Amino acid sequence: ELGEKILAVPIVDLVIAICIIILFRVFSSGISYIIIRMFKWKSKSPKEIKESAFYDPLRLFITIFGIYIGICFLREPLDIQDNVMLWVTRIFKVIVIIAISKGFAKSFTLDAKFVQKIRAKSSKKMDDNSIEIILKIVRAVIYVIAGGFVLTELGVDLSGLIAGLGIGGIIITLAAQDTAKNLFGGFVIFLDKPFAVGDWIQMGEYEGNVEEITFRSTRIRLFENSVVNVPNSVISDSSIINWSKMEQRRYRFNLCLDLNTPLEKVAKVQDRITNMLEKHDRIIDDTIIVKFDEITDNGINLLVCSYTDSVDYNSYLEEKEKINYKVMQILKEENVKLAYDTKTVYLENG
Repeated sequence: ELGEKILAVPIVDLVIAICIIILFRVFSSGISYIIIRMFKWKSKSPKEIKESAFYDPLRLFITIFGIYIGICFLREPLDIQDNVMLWVTRIFKVIVIIAISKGFAKSFTLDAKFVQKIRAKSSKKMDDNSIEIILKIVRAVIYVIAGGFVLTELGVDLSGLIAGLGIGGIIITLAAQDTAKNLFGGFVIFLDKPFAVGDWIQMGEYEGNVEEITFRSTRIRLFENSVVNVPNSVISDSSIINWSKMEQRRYRFNLCLDLNTPLEKVAKVQDRITNMLEKHDRIIDDTIIVKFDEITDNGINLLVCSYTDSVDYNSYLEEKEKINYKVMQILKEENVKLAYDTKTVYLENG
């Protein structure tokens, strides 16, 4: 029946309708450009205008609007019923709502100029991960609101839907307990900021670099190069060591000298190690401790302790190695031997 109606339509009407659709499609880019340029009159870059959040949604809207006008033009020749036209109008409105919501959602991204301007004017410096969490929430709200408008246009009674959700609320609450805990944990991480993406953290049996923080979990790249996703509810209840926040690293060891070492030699070794550490570029001078700590069963114990600004693990090991070589060189030059754990065993003849 529809085919017969189409064949009965004068060629001129069909050509006009098709031309309307094609013209709107062809000029959608130019019209979108002009509309956005009116709001961004200070911008002289065509690329910047085309990268606007509303450029693509506007093109979609204009194209669909052309199709809608073409259908309206053919309504009488095709004898389209009112109920069919009602659904065509509804579908058109739904697409418009989706296009508008998509434009607003694209306005709330890290790359959006609107967001960058707010960040520049804000007195509080926030990391990209924290801002992305806020933007995700905003985008989710936009899509939820758009979804409500779409359902309303399709004739869904939202009051009845909300009432239905109330009936199943207990079931949903029980099923979503873990999800709610993880979401709450995500907000705790966002507010407290115990770590950020890229930080080296240690939490229980897990130690590695944070790769991603989402609402549900945090992804950590372990030093074995494997990846673990830890639920945010677990993280919020755990003690976390953030090694990336270190400003200094401690270098500490016990030097056990032979019990027969003369006290003059002990004092000289102390002085030389102290002077060596003071001359070392990466050692913080006011943290140096070289003390005659205690007398043990095996020898004389010197406590050597200081802090270095080499917080990166590889550079810390390099500095530690340099100091160890120098300490061994001092002991060799002073002819001082290290004590070893020894025991004397007496055998009683039978």
